[in-house]
Amino acid sequence: MAIRQLSDELYSFMAMRRLPSLSTLRAFEAAARHGSFKRAAMELAVTPTAISHQIRQLEEQTGLRLFNREVRKVVLTEAGAQVYPVLRDGFDAFQAVFETLAQAKRRPQVTISATVAFTSRWLVPKVSEFQARHPQIDLHLHASDEIVDLAASGIDLAIRYGRGPYPGMAVEPMFADQYAPVISPALGITAPEDLAKVPLIHFRWRWNHPLNPTWNQWFASAELEQPVSSAQLRFSDESHAIQAAVAGQGAALLSLALVESEMDAGHLVQPFGPSIAGHTYHIVQRSDRDAGAHVQAAADWLRSQVSRTASKRMRSPSR
Repeated sequence: MAIRQLSDELYSFMAMRRLPSLSTLRAFEAAARHGSFKRAAMELAVTPTAISHQIRQLEEQTGLRLFNREVRKVVLTEAGAQVYPVLRDGFDAFQAVFETLAQAKRRPQVTISATVAFTSRWLVPKVSEFQARHPQIDLHLHASDEIVDLAASGIDLAIRYGRGPYPGMAVEPMFADQYAPVISPALGITAPEDLAKVPLIHFRWRWNHPLNPTWNQWFASAELEQPVSSAQLRFSDESHAIQAAVAGQGAALLSLALVESEMDAGHLVQPFGPSIAGHTYHIVQRSDRDAGAHVQAAADWLRSQVSRTASKRMRSPSR
């Protein structure tokens, strides 16, 4: 019985890893990586004194001097330089395994970035269809009028308006925008000559370009003189111009894509032409990264919405 007990104790001793505490190893790895107790303390949310104490405890446990303390920095000793890469690689491996497991458990998500107007007017009304088609994918919409760095922000797809260029990106034309006079049916406007009876609504483009659609361009395309007597109503934001048109405050030259919902609901009508060309929307994604299946599903959904919108316009006599 005594021999068996001794054998069990010897097995337990040999099987047990005689390692320093994890907190001291974490403190050492962070301090070695930063070359500073202060920066290691900031990373681990403790005080520099606590880091110093943990390093000293580790040195006492191992019988090794791991750092040379110098003014405003610490330098690894020969022993510390041998220990550091082993710990660094070990912690990196821990992190990689846990991130892989968490990613496998997490629901896939796709983030699409677009301008504020396009997000609210074109994307948001269509989100429910994406959710019905792909209930397993979470869709995040990022609305910004500033150009977003896809690599730095983690955004999967962006919808860019204009000719580009878009260096380092895989670019696919989405659709060419069209602008036309749209008016509340309550105003009773039925012919171009009636535009002299109501204010003309304008909005300010965020960037100047000779091809930006304007009322001047539309009247030239329609081969008409712009009414001198027409009042002018100006907005700094395109969405506000849309709201003003819906409220019957005048006639607005607007993107037919962005007023699709208002026209479907009968709040706005396009009583006459012509339509003039705007810029082109593009689907943009990073060319240096393979898109996952969930990102491809979102891109396919965008394409299907473009096709549906185009078919709807072809069937609509008012457009």
